Amino acid sequence: MGLNLKYEEGQTPLNEEKKRGLKIKTITLQKELDEFEQLNIEKAVEWTIHANFKLDKLLTEKFIKDLHKKMYGDVWKWAGEFRKTEKNIGVKWTLIGIELKSLVDDTKYWIENKTYSPEEIAIRFKHRIVQIHCFPNGNGRHSRMMADIIMESIFGKEIFTWHQSNMVKADEVRITYIETLREADNGNIKPLIEFALS
Repeated sequence: MGLNLKYEEGQTPLNEEKKRGLKIKTITLQKELDEFEQLNIEKAVEWTIHANFKLDKLLTEKFIKDLHKKMYGDVWKWAGEFRKTEKNIGVKWTLIGIELKSLVDDTKYWIENKTYSPEEIAIRFKHRIVQIHCFPNGNGRHSRMMADIIMESIFGKEIFTWHQSNMVKADEVRITYIETLREADNGNIKPLIEFALS
């Protein structure tokens, strides 16, 4: 008879892959990891509030890496570094730089030519950067913060509300978010824009 362990939400022990690269060795549970990441992310949000980002600095590989490092640098040794392994989602790791350059160039074109509304430009950027999946972890929250920075710094508009959720918990909001991402994967970006605005 096998051992049947059940864990409460967040009480799941971290597996060896998740522990790799952790700066704080006392973190052993998913809930603890989520809490430490959230504290680090709040520091990154503070940084973005007090900064004035310009388009030519913001839409660069350097800024994208720097933001990830600001968000996760207290928790992960690899924060701000592109992944060097294959994942079940994302482009081949060797293509990350190329795909990101294409996304940055496309986004600059959309902005200069007013191809889409500001909201759609920010959400299209967010969706594509998640599809590229630049980092080993934290891609969703990083992409949402990038979309918010684009809205605020480039367009001078309010940031998205994202249902007032960081979407870490597997609840109804996260399920809806995943569904809107899948819709966007299939070419329908509208539900993801509506989700971000609600």
